[in-house]
Amino acid sequence: MNMVESMKLRIRSVEYLKMLKKEHTYAELTHMMNLPTTVLNRYIMGNVLPSEERAGELIAFFRNHYSLQDEIKKRIKFDPEGYFDNSSILYDTLLLKDISAHVAEKFPETGKVLTSETDGIPIACSIAHTLGVDAVYARKHREVGITSYIEETYVPSSSGKLMSLYLPKNTLGKNQKVLIVDDVLRSGETQRALVNLAERSGALVYGLFVIVCIGDGGFTGEKVYSMVNY
Repeated sequence: MNMVESMKLRIRSVEYLKMLKKEHTYAELTHMMNLPTTVLNRYIMGNVLPSEERAGELIAFFRNHYSLQDEIKKRIKFDPEGYFDNSSILYDTLLLKDISAHVAEKFPETGKVLTSETDGIPIACSIAHTLGVDAVYARKHREVGITSYIEETYVPSSSGKLMSLYLPKNTLGKNQKVLIVDDVLRSGETQRALVNLAERSGALVYGLFVIVCIGDGGFTGEKVYSMVNY
């Protein structure tokens, strides 16, 4: 492992430790991990990084005591009408980074990430950062200053109104592998519009990732990946 990879590993272990600290007290972590509270505190506060060996142990402990899927499910709050609030997921940068790490392993050859405004932007940006690629946003309205767009029109079943997504031309490269990302897939109309925009741009749809999938939205096959399914 080179120096950069080692540093990333050590930083990642501290991020995982911070995620555990949200659920447990220092006393609980000390008992669970057999590490002094002072050492844990210094790691979490960023005063010192664990050694490469200790970082590996911390990551292994995290993976054995933390379920990403369970954490996501715990944060989703449904109302009586069946709608849900996932804002506590989208606002948590550490949780998004952990989700992004899983997605990066699944789609390592991604050339660009595509989403639509607005709720898909946090996770799309996090995934793009993890992969080291650009994130592109299809907008609901034309913006002043951009003269040439690809427009995709669709009708969301939830509203029954004609909607459009606008993607600036030449944003996606020909035959570029594009990962389409969103927070939720329910009916699938928005994601299908993104697929059409990518294909009309000449790009290749490498896959579709959503944090929460309710049904399949008309999508089937191995290219669709989600963290939680209902």
